[in-house]
Amino acid sequence: MSEFNHEPHEPHEKTSEFPSFVRGVRAVRGFLSFYSELKPVTFFLIFFVFSSLPCLFAQTGRDALAEYRNGNFETVVEICRQEIAENAQNLESHVVICWSLLRLGRYNEAAEYAEKAAALNRYDVRVIEIAGEVDFYRGRAESALQHFQDYINLAPEGARIETVYFFLGEIYIGQGRYRYADIALSTALHYVPGNARWWTRLAYTREMAGDTLGAAQAYQKALELDGHLSDAVRGLERTRAALDRR
Repeated sequence: MSEFNHEPHEPHEKTSEFPSFVRGVRAVRGFLSFYSELKPVTFFLIFFVFSSLPCLFAQTGRDALAEYRNGNFETVVEICRQEIAENAQNLESHVVICWSLLRLGRYNEAAEYAEKAAALNRYDVRVIEIAGEVDFYRGRAESALQHFQDYINLAPEGARIETVYFFLGEIYIGQGRYRYADIALSTALHYVPGNARWWTRLAYTREMAGDTLGAAQAYQKALELDGHLSDAVRGLERTRAALDRR
């Protein structure tokens, strides 16, 4: 049953059905004749609309994200700049352009867009994490540390949690707080155990903390994942030599 309430039809005076039938046939014929003339034009319009869809959606955030995942960071910057010019309130475009600028090493530009993103939604965990990375690469360790700690508090299982712990580890290494760095990097590797470079950094942290055996084990793990890491090769040689002297 239809959900709409139609008004009842007014009763018709009973008339012969033959004239109505003739008029109906003529109406159908007229419609078919019109449709046959319209059909090629209609087909062209439909074809044009559907063939234009890729262009219509080419400047959307989804396309920018796809380009980011494909490593086309310069293209992402161009797309997002256009989107932001059309809609300055587009948070998604601000987030993706920040990611791309960070990957391109353009940290001052990333900082500008990160500030604008924070003005749109300072509690978005992606914006918080971006702010942490921006501060890290610009040498603002304490500010970066606060942003990363905020991210952990707000999104303990967030999509970037392993990266946040890695950056925490790097900050603690820079501060000479090697035990804290060990915890942070070990946590990062809990999420991404196959990252050879992170194992190398964990090994270095343990070496600096005086845990030579733990460092040698971490260097060994790094080389099992990637036997060409020169830092891991030298670190393993160094720690094994230290263990042999004991």
